[in-house]
Amino acid sequence: MSALSELQGAVRAAAGAVGAGGEGKGRQAPSLQRPPKPDFGDYSSNVALLVAPTVGRSPREVAEQVGEQLRDALGERLERVEVAGPGFLNLFLADQWFLAALRGVLEAGDRFGAGEAAAGERINLEFVSANPTGPLTVAHGRHAAYGDSLARVLEFAGHRVHREFYINDYGTQVRRLGESIRARARGEPVPQDGYQGDYVADLVDPQLAREADVEELARLGVAACLEEIEATLERFGVRFDTWFFESSLHSSRPSGGSAESEAGGGAAETLGRALADLERAGAVYRADGALWLRTSELGDDRDRVLERTSGEHTYFASDIAYHQHKRARGFERLIDVWGADHHGYVARMKAAWQALGGDPDALEVVIVQFVHLLERGERTSMSKRQGNIVTLDELIEEIGVDAARFFLLGRSHDTTVEVDLDLAREESAENPVYYVQYAHARIASVLRKAGAQRVSQALERLGELGPPALDPAERALIKRLVAFSEEVVEAAERRAPHRIAAYALELAQEFTAFYRDCRVVGAEPPDLEAFRLGLCLATQRTIATALGLLGVAAPESM
Repeated sequence: MSALSELQGAVRAAAGAVGAGGEGKGRQAPSLQRPPKPDFGDYSSNVALLVAPTVGRSPREVAEQVGEQLRDALGERLERVEVAGPGFLNLFLADQWFLAALRGVLEAGDRFGAGEAAAGERINLEFVSANPTGPLTVAHGRHAAYGDSLARVLEFAGHRVHREFYINDYGTQVRRLGESIRARARGEPVPQDGYQGDYVADLVDPQLAREADVEELARLGVAACLEEIEATLERFGVRFDTWFFESSLHSSRPSGGSAESEAGGGAAETLGRALADLERAGAVYRADGALWLRTSELGDDRDRVLERTSGEHTYFASDIAYHQHKRARGFERLIDVWGADHHGYVARMKAAWQALGGDPDALEVVIVQFVHLLERGERTSMSKRQGNIVTLDELIEEIGVDAARFFLLGRSHDTTVEVDLDLAREESAENPVYYVQYAHARIASVLRKAGAQRVSQALERLGELGPPALDPAERALIKRLVAFSEEVVEAAERRAPHRIAAYALELAQEFTAFYRDCRVVGAEPPDLEAFRLGLCLATQRTIATALGLLGVAAPESM
C-alpha cells in the first residue's frame, strides 16, 4: 500500500472514531486533495463536512476532533493540523512522512503502483476491429493506442485482460472490395459505393484479379489487408490474443486465436443458438417477412431487424452472436471500444445483451472520438473509400511510434484529439513526449555520473537516515510520486489511460523543478546526496512505468 493510501486510511479511521465516518448508507467517502497553495498544507480533506451532519456537531468542531485522532495515529509524521473555512482539515506532514514515503516507493521497485484495484476480473477487451478493406488510418491508430494502453493499465491494476480484434469479413462491404479490385484490374470504373483508394490495385495480382470471381477476389483482398493491418499494429506495439472472424459465425470456418477452444464449440453454432434463445425469451417477432428484435422495450429508439426477408442475417445479428460467443468463453466483463460513428449502436447492443440474460453492467461500450491532424495550422481529411486517407503507417513515418502514441493518448477518449505534427517533431520542452522522455534520460545520466556503487550505497543508507530538512521541491516531487498508485486505480476504473499521460508530464515537470533547485551528485552532507539519489531513482522508475503503460519507450539517453 502506498503512503498516500495509508494516509487516506488514517483519515477515514479517524473519522470513524469521531462518529459515523462519512461513509456508508449512501454518504460520500471523504476526499484527500492536494491544496492549490502550500499555505493550506500538504493535503486537505472534507471529512468533517461529511461527518458533522451524522453526529450533530459543527464541521469545525468535528475537524478538531478528527485532527486529534490523526495526531495520535501519525505521531511524528504529522507536523500539524489546521482547520480552515467551514471545516476543511489541512494536514501539514513532517519530513519523517516524506522519507518513509520515498522508502516505500523504492521498496516496491518496478511494481510500485501496481495491483491496488479491486478484485481482479477476467476481461475481454475488443478494440480497433477495423474493416479488413484497407490500411489502418490515423483514427484506427487512436483506437489502437487507447485499447492497448487501457489493457496495460488494467493488467497493471490487477485484472486479466484478453485482447481481441473482430474482423468484419462477411457481407456487403467485403463483396464491394472484391468488385473494386476487379474493376481496377480491368480498367473499369470502380462502383460508386466501392473503394476508390490506390491501394486497391495492389491487393491482388492484376492477372488473377481480371479472371477470378468477385467472391475469390474479396477473400484474397481481405487476406492482403489483414496482413498489412497486422504488420502495422505490430510496428505500433499492439498485439492481440484472438483475431475473431465474423465469417466463422456463419460457417464452419474457425475464428482466429484460441476462441474456438475456449468456447468449447464452433462459432457458427452460436448464431443459431442466440436467435433461438431470443425467440424462447419472447424477444423477437416476425413482421413484413423479416425477423425483428424488440429493442425498443429495452432502451432503443425502435426495434431492429435480425434477419431480412431474403433470409440473410444483418450485421446486428452477427454482433449479437459474437457477444454471446464471448460470454460463453467465460469472461466476467466485456469492454468494446467503438468509433464515434457507432454511438447510436450502443443502445441496441445493450438491449440485445439484456434480452439474452446478460448482466447490463458486464458489457461496457467505450466510444472513442475523432482525430484531427494539424500541419501548419491546417487539418487533413480521412476517408478510406475515397482514397484521400492518412494511414497510421504514414503518421508513424512522420513522427515516430512514441510521439504518435503519446499524442493520441493525450486527451480523454470522449474528446476529439488534435495531433500537431509540427509540435510532435520538435525536440523541445514544448513537446510533451520529448519532455517526459528527456526527464527519464536526464535521471539516467545523473545515476551514471554517480556510478552504480554509489547509488547502491545510497539506497542502503536511506534505510538508516534520519529525517532530512527537505527542500520544497523535494516535498513536491515525493507528493507527485506517491500519487501514482491512485492515478493507476483511477485510470483503470474510469477507462482513462490519458490520466497516465497527464501524470507522466506532471511528474517530469516536478523533477525538472527539483533538479533545478537541488544538487544531487556531490550534495553535502553525504546523507543528503544519498536521499537525493534515491529520489532520482524512484522518479526514473515511475516515469518508466508510466511510459510503459502508454506503450512509449523510456530512453536512457537522448
